[in-house]
Order: sequence, then structure tokens, then C-alpha cells
Amino acid sequence: MSNPKCEESRQSYIDKNPFDGFTIDDNSILEKLEGRHPCPKCGKSRKFYCYSCYVPILELEGKLPKVKLPFKIDIIKHKHEIDGKSTAGHAAILANDNVTIYIYPNIPDYDEENVVLIFPSQNAISVSQLVNGCNYEEMLKYQQESLDKLPKGYNKSTLMKIIPKTRQEYEFNVKAKKLPITKAVFIDSTWNQSKGIYKDERIKKITCVVIQNRISQFWRHQKGSPRWYLATVEAIHQFLIEVHLHLWGLNPNYNGIKNCFTEKRLSQFKCLYNTDVLAYNGQYDNLLYFFQHMYDLIHKYYNHEELYAYKRRLMY
Repeated sequence: MSNPKCEESRQSYIDKNPFDGFTIDDNSILEKLEGRHPCPKCGKSRKFYCYSCYVPILELEGKLPKVKLPFKIDIIKHKHEIDGKSTAGHAAILANDNVTIYIYPNIPDYDEENVVLIFPSQNAISVSQLVNGCNYEEMLKYQQESLDKLPKGYNKSTLMKIIPKTRQEYEFNVKAKKLPITKAVFIDSTWNQSKGIYKDERIKKITCVVIQNRISQFWRHQKGSPRWYLATVEAIHQFLIEVHLHLWGLNPNYNGIKNCFTEKRLSQFKCLYNTDVLAYNGQYDNLLYFFQHMYDLIHKYYNHEELYAYKRRLMY
């Protein structure tokens, strides 16, 4: 069955099997694991991994997939973000050689690093502009366009009606020859908390990059937010895919890509197809290993249509 063209109908179709096509290892071991177990470092009782030490419990040691990333990732976690509800730990466990979590305000100095912040600020550039080496200062000139008036309390950087050139859906093409960064920074918090962290001058001076709209499958509801507010691990997965497509293209046999982009964007992907071993074929999908398990567990007990998180508005 082909996906419907109407985006809402198409999303309803995807929601029936949102991980279809992704290359995620069998995670049935998680369902079979009973009870809680002590963290091998701090001894605290944990389910799958310790969200303080970011190590798996002994019962899962050597049995989890390991994801290799093309650059380092720092996650800045709000101190009030609830550990049990955060997906930041998923990335830290599954890509432990490349992911580090910091609790705000204890963060590194990024002055000497080739780093970007994945955050939808008013001055954010697209992944396309990032990988193709566009001058950031020049891009800022396009961010001065006035925005339509928004209802009181709405944030301009996420609910604008006039989309600046750096936010518009851009054409993907395999042009970049090398990675443009050595590190990407993500903020792990609710949207309101993230705005507070972004005001920190140590963070605000980092070049911001915005990813393409992707509909979240996160079961955690944030009042007033649309469904394209992604969980942290979803945002990391999306950014990695976008960078990878620009650099190495897309394997035509990889079907998970339909879950990551709009129908309009997918129709332009033929130019990315190649069968080179580096072409994207699910290399980062195992970042969703725990996420898929938790999604399936939630949906085992609750009806998808009845969960508030999936009643949020779609916005394209």
C-alpha cells in the first residue's frame, strides 16, 4: 500500500507502524528482562541503564547495539528535567563513545570548538547551508524579514507564518566533501526550559542549526506544543540523517526515510540515490532502540488515539 498524499492521512498511516523501515536491532531482550537491577557503578536500582552514570545494567552489558557517529554530540540537560522521562540517556548509552551529557549550568567552554547548536532560534541556518559552507554572517541578513503578528504568548522562532529562507524546505544534494563540524549540541528539556538555557551567553553565541520538520512519536505530552517538537533522541537521529544525506547520499532500498520527511521532500530524493557503502541505510537507527521499546510498551496499555501527545496539531 502506498502512502496517501494528504499529509494528515499520510501521518495517520505512518502512526500505525512508525518504525517501519528503520534498521533497529531486535529489542525483545528488554521485554524479557524482569525487575530492576543495581547499577554496576553507583549501585542504585535501575531498569535498563543508569541515568546517572549512563552505563547499562550488567544483565545488558555487551548485548546492546553500539552506534558509531561521525562527530561528537553534547547534550545539555536541564537540572529539573525528569530523568525517567528523558530520552537523552538513550543516546548516551547506545553511542557512548560519541555522546556526553552535561547538567546545566555546568557546561563546557565551546569557544575553541567547531560546534553548532541544534535549536530553532530566529537566526538558525539550515543543515543544507551548514554542510555547503554558507557564510553564517551572510545568512543573518535574511533573518531580518518581518514576521506576521502572532497571538500573545506564541514564540516567533517556532510558530512564524512567514518562513525565512533558512527555514524553508531546501533541496538535498550530495555536494559536501567533508564534515563541517566536529560537535553538535542539543538541549534536553521542555520547550520553556530550553528557552531559559538558550539565553545563557555561552550557548547563545553558538551558531544555531534547524532541522526539517518531522512528526514526533514521543508519548510525553507538552501542553500547547505541535507534534514536530521532537524528543531529544529523535532530534539527534534526524540531524545525523540530514547531514549524512548531504555528504554520502541515500541507499534506494532504505525505507525508513519515509518516517523522517514530508511527502514533498521525499519526492526530491532521487538525486541522492546511490549504492555506495557509505550511503544512508539505517546507520543511526539503533539510536531509537530504547525509544521503540518504550513506544511499544506505552501502546500496549494505551490506545494511540487517546494519548494527548498524539492529539497535538500537525504543522507543515
